[in-house]
Amino acid sequence: MKYLITGAAGFIASRTTELLLRQGHEVIGIDNLNEYYDVRLKHYRLSRIANENVANPEVREKLKSAYRSQSSISIPKFQAGAFSFELLDIENKPEVLDLFNRHKFDGVFNLAARAGVRYSMENPDIYMRTNAMGTLNLMDGMKKFGVKKLVLASTSSLYAGQEMPFTEKLAVNTPISPYAASKKAAEMLAHSYSYLYEIDVSIVRYFTVFGPCGRPDMCIFRFIKWIDEGTPIELFGDGSQSRDFTFVDDIAKGTIAALKLVSYEVFNLGGGKNPISLDEIISWIEESLGKQASRLKKPFHKADIKETWADISKADRILDWSPKTEVRDGVEQCIQWYLANRSWLNSVKL
Repeated sequence: MKYLITGAAGFIASRTTELLLRQGHEVIGIDNLNEYYDVRLKHYRLSRIANENVANPEVREKLKSAYRSQSSISIPKFQAGAFSFELLDIENKPEVLDLFNRHKFDGVFNLAARAGVRYSMENPDIYMRTNAMGTLNLMDGMKKFGVKKLVLASTSSLYAGQEMPFTEKLAVNTPISPYAASKKAAEMLAHSYSYLYEIDVSIVRYFTVFGPCGRPDMCIFRFIKWIDEGTPIELFGDGSQSRDFTFVDDIAKGTIAALKLVSYEVFNLGGGKNPISLDEIISWIEESLGKQASRLKKPFHKADIKETWADISKADRILDWSPKTEVRDGVEQCIQWYLANRSWLNSVKL
């Protein structure tokens, strides 16, 4: 099959791309390589895909230079085996439609998004343009060129204030951040296109995804770097807040499983167990690094959720999916990855 993956240099999308390529599929990956966080992490992920798929040596070396140096080097287009990358923004509708005109896709994974609850309060317009209008542009391309399967990434942030464990039947009509609101808008646009144009849609709501080369604005990346450096941890709240942490490999497998034809369905992809507190995560990192953390406590943020817990029985029943990686094992993988790449990660801003 031939699939389009948006946000291909992102944390979850790059891992999903790697798994699809290993399964023998062709992947067209697009990304605008925005600077919400250090672009070198995105180049690192693209480099990993290129290395696995025998890219041109010049491309491989340029990608390596892009993440090892502090300069930002963009490669607008390259091919590595069955993977093709293009620098393209889903907000640009003419370019999106041209992409669909040039390729006949069997399905679309829309994993491009502006993420982060707090930043969405500072720049809500960017979130609506990318998460809602970008999704609309893609669905217009699907409608015009007859692509009938969409997997759309969404978020557990929609469940704020709901009773746990969170199930897909909850109405989630009261988002408490522009980020969550923009994701809800994307879900509803997908529902309307599914109904009107018979596009098969799987919505996957992710729960606190973590793993090697994760986003530097997420807690596990930050905690590892701060504890290793001896920098006080910035902790919003008292550390008792907890999350249903889910390892990135499991999320990528669940995302691919969501290619199943379902008409229109929403699936929780999460750990599915009792949530784990930030205090416990910190203690695991301290033990592994052999270092003690100091804490700089800040008030709990109004737009944050105190606790998340996914009911994943629907994904298990329909997609035959459940997570396999224990959270502590996943955290150790993050630590080992960080230590192996510390020479260039030490200058990544959090």
